[in-house]
Amino acid sequence: MEKIIEENKQGESLVLEHKTGNTKKLFIESYGCAMNFSDSEVVASILSENGFNTTQILEEADLVLVNTCSIRDKAEQTIRKRLEKYNAVKRINPKMKVGVLGCMAERLKSQFLEEEKIVDLVVGPDAYKDLPNLLAEVESGNDAINVILSKDETYGDISPVRLNSNGITALVSITRGCDNMCTFCVVPFTRGRERSREPQSIMTEITNLWNQGYKEITLLGQNVDSYLWYGGGLKKDFEKASDMQKATAVNFDTLLEMVATTFPKMRVRFSTSNPQDMHESVLHVIAKYPNICKHIHLPVQSGSDRILKEMNRLHTRAEYFDLITKIRTIIPECSISQDMIAGFPTETEQDHQDTLSLMEFVKYNFGYMYSYSERPGTLAGRKMEDDVPEETKARRLQEIVDLQQKHSWFRSEEFIGKTVEVLIEKTSKKSAAQFSGRNSQSITVVFPRENYKIGDFVNVKINTCTSGTLIGEVVGYSEMN
Repeated sequence: MEKIIEENKQGESLVLEHKTGNTKKLFIESYGCAMNFSDSEVVASILSENGFNTTQILEEADLVLVNTCSIRDKAEQTIRKRLEKYNAVKRINPKMKVGVLGCMAERLKSQFLEEEKIVDLVVGPDAYKDLPNLLAEVESGNDAINVILSKDETYGDISPVRLNSNGITALVSITRGCDNMCTFCVVPFTRGRERSREPQSIMTEITNLWNQGYKEITLLGQNVDSYLWYGGGLKKDFEKASDMQKATAVNFDTLLEMVATTFPKMRVRFSTSNPQDMHESVLHVIAKYPNICKHIHLPVQSGSDRILKEMNRLHTRAEYFDLITKIRTIIPECSISQDMIAGFPTETEQDHQDTLSLMEFVKYNFGYMYSYSERPGTLAGRKMEDDVPEETKARRLQEIVDLQQKHSWFRSEEFIGKTVEVLIEKTSKKSAAQFSGRNSQSITVVFPRENYKIGDFVNVKINTCTSGTLIGEVVGYSEMN
């Protein structure tokens, strides 16, 4: 692979991997969760072996792909607008082909291909290895579709082509799918059951990243704490495994420790965790190793026991509080972030107040907050009436957002006067005279550039802050360099 530097629309320098001899151009955009962005890198790798290099310029592309998200209605509307844009370009360049990947592809396959006729191919999250065959079908003048869910596909044998990369941080997928069946979520239907990737393939990918100069990786999955390798197969079938397989099984705390000890100068993050699957053993591993970042994204969705049960969240409010207390005790410096849904079906004002009181207990560093949108195919979509008025949803969501803003200020101010380790990731969006990076707690830190460079680990003394950003000055390199 040849590495070239290009600027994106935001003026940021990106490291692109191009294969010598490839003549076709791939333009790929990703929306939604980090797993979609990781999957797009797998897609780029597969297509790189079939004559395509990536481009940042839509108009010069031979193939345009959008990796889609179905988790919220707003995400689907955004993708529809992008498809309108692609097809406007395609009218000028009829040889261009347009395809939809990911969760929305699985859910709306017939609508896209047969009813609306706005794409040439539709490919689900487990079918990316079939892309060369599907493209051959399209070149022959046929529509092409593959959305079959796999029981064992993890793409562990593929070395991803890094997209939109700063050459410093990278995503490493360790699991696919989800078994939790939350009533509001489409993931089990679009990505299938949980299966884990073979540990050695994970370690090989991280080794390659380290050798290329990457300084930080994020271990990625819909539910990383459910990671379980016992020789292959679905997690739900573990009980049928042999005694030898069970004795040699690798779970998430073992994998996390393996990565941390093998790459002591590389930062390690992970996402996402589910409260019912996060075990105390993982917390002790995080506390033990300085290169494992002290941040846990711990979606809760609601503070009401009744709503949690309606959501099939498999944990109670009290159990969530107990986990928060364990995190604060074992990893005192750990930041915690959340996902929250306002206006789930049947949510009462008391349920909403329970959510606000839970937030007061935790005081999250930051979060991702949404009003409920019905997802066709989910249990909530099939069985529950979306009965909370939109104006009520909007008001409750705003109250959640306002409270989170207050707590984010509180948590940011805790850093003032302290010195934090920061990995320099890019030039600050607001000033070319400043660098930007994140500390171990995944909080953005900005500071004067001086003579440092992207990829350096530096110690920054925090002088002031906003609710989402720490502002300081470098006092020297950190021990991670």
